[in-house]
Amino acid sequence: MSRRILITLLLGFILIPAGTCPAQTFDDTVAVIIKEKLGGPQITGGFSVGTCQISSLTVIPELYKRREYRPIWVNARTVEQLVRAIEETYKDGLDPEDYHLEEIRQQWSMTRTVKSLDPSLAASLDLILTDAFVRLANHSNCGKQDPLTYHPQWNLDRKIADTDPVVFIEQAIASRCLVQTFNAWKISHPSYTRLKAALAAYRAIRGSGGWESVPPGPALKKGLIDPRVSALRRRLGKTFDLQESAADPLTFSDALQQAVIHFQHRHGLKEDGVVGKETLAALNVPVEDRIDQIRVNLERARWVLRDPGNTFVLVDIAGFRIVFNKNNKIIWSCKAQVGQPYRDTPVFRSKITQIELNPAWVVPPTIFKKDILPAVQKDPSYLNKKGLKILNRQGSEVNPKTVNWSLYPGSPFPYTLRQNPGAGNALGRIKIIFPNPYLVYMHDTPHKELFASEDRTFSSGCIRLEKPFELAELLLDDPSRWSPENIMRAGEPGKTRILTLPTPVTILLLYVTVEVDKDGIIFFNKDPYNRDSAVLDGLGRDSGIRPIQ
Repeated sequence: MSRRILITLLLGFILIPAGTCPAQTFDDTVAVIIKEKLGGPQITGGFSVGTCQISSLTVIPELYKRREYRPIWVNARTVEQLVRAIEETYKDGLDPEDYHLEEIRQQWSMTRTVKSLDPSLAASLDLILTDAFVRLANHSNCGKQDPLTYHPQWNLDRKIADTDPVVFIEQAIASRCLVQTFNAWKISHPSYTRLKAALAAYRAIRGSGGWESVPPGPALKKGLIDPRVSALRRRLGKTFDLQESAADPLTFSDALQQAVIHFQHRHGLKEDGVVGKETLAALNVPVEDRIDQIRVNLERARWVLRDPGNTFVLVDIAGFRIVFNKNNKIIWSCKAQVGQPYRDTPVFRSKITQIELNPAWVVPPTIFKKDILPAVQKDPSYLNKKGLKILNRQGSEVNPKTVNWSLYPGSPFPYTLRQNPGAGNALGRIKIIFPNPYLVYMHDTPHKELFASEDRTFSSGCIRLEKPFELAELLLDDPSRWSPENIMRAGEPGKTRILTLPTPVTILLLYVTVEVDKDGIIFFNKDPYNRDSAVLDGLGRDSGIRPIQ
């Protein structure tokens, strides 16, 4: 044996602590254990590692199989980066414990302190870290919950990438710097960033003790002197609706009235400056509930704001408004009326393709069964009063007196009910079309007075617009030719005309109950369809315990 070989062997025995084995041998032992854990029949029904339930029963086994079950997390630096990324999920309204944070900390601490690392412990930690990584990738890119659970009409693609998910995870893990990978997963849309800032702000309010309730009693209004006014001042100061301190805190001043109006504006309430029943109820919603409401909307944002496109129309169902977004900026908005709770406006994505001027209204089957038929059976002259005509399959008009209405809805209605264009038409003077299987569209309405209501759930699912001709101008995108006035003149009274958009425009029909404007003002919409609680249950309640960072 040469002297060089002997020295090398001696140095090897000196550098390798007693009871351990060379790295290659150790990793091979860990690989055998990982293969055993992933190779058993139990994984088809789900399995746990320690206290951690493994979530991905397809990606993780295939990922390890492709690398011959060798451990992935052999570099301390990458483990630390993953732990920090898990801790950061708190800022996105997620729960770091969904990614096994405490178990990882405990097992990672053990691996750093024991003299002889147990291969079983190493295998378990590796699997838990990989499961945390896969969960983080999925939740960051697509959201924690499946929107189809809450919206059967959902048609927005939630794939992480246009590639094999195992390849996606392989490439992500192989990144030289996981921090860059995690940053790339984060949604950069301004709306999402502002929601995160709102979450931090309301958590800070909770951390400072939250806000006290304003005691019940008669309505509070300007000029009133009442001990409850002092509590109102403190409450509005907590959310920065009121900026001033008063010489007489018991007097309802002009400044306090403006603060109440500001609060009402932010919460979709009647802006009268009076603390009545509804305003008092909104003031006394606990800060914890507002935090959870923001978290719910961060989750909804993860479903759609990965890549909404540069130009799109947003139907804000819960906020009762329409927004035109161009280059990540809101350039126009108007009030909307949406579906009643039992005929809710669906959530989906489509493309606006056409504008119909002076549209006729063909009564959809649901409205016929639930509205028209009962009205006709009660009042035979109803159709005539509403200007509705009965047409047979050949398009010929049918006398209502010849129809045996008692046969319906037991039998299929063999006719079409049509309302001709005109001042009383249910669709008004303009209809904006985006193909979808739900027979939903945007349109004008003769019921302009309903836009003055705070809660605007009046339709049978379609969206009524306060300013439809302004939206039409933006969609046609040719101001010199198609101003709102020119669009109105283009449709001669009683004559239907269809305009095709030069470029179809994406439309998103979404349900949003919290939004933050560019100035950082936080708006809490009502929850007209009572959907927030189900999403919150899927997320889990906010513990209020921030991870150690």
